[in-house]
Amino acid sequence: MFGNMGNMQKMLKQVQKMQQDMAKLQEELNEKTVEATSGGGMVKAVVNGKQELVSLTINPQAVDPEDVEMLVDMITAAVNEALRKSKDMVAEEMNKITGGLNLNLPGLF
Repeated sequence: MFGNMGNMQKMLKQVQKMQQDMAKLQEELNEKTVEATSGGGMVKAVVNGKQELVSLTINPQAVDPEDVEMLVDMITAAVNEALRKSKDMVAEEMNKITGGLNLNLPGLF
């Protein structure tokens, strides 16, 4: 009976440490960014670990009043790729803490 209590206390400590590590990671990821380009570098999107667009750079040569649709497509492609990279970065960092456990914790990331 007492052995089970010791195991439970050990498990609770591990969970608490994981929670602390995850909170620290969340703060760090807010500062980390990833970038993606499209159109051969004509459009660059930078996204942080919270999946927020931090900056968008458009080369003036990409702006063709006769072909606005292409510019829209390049922006969309760059932003979507940057968001994908950001999600991958978060998943990779979370995997380091959880040891591969698939924890779906709503509101954390």
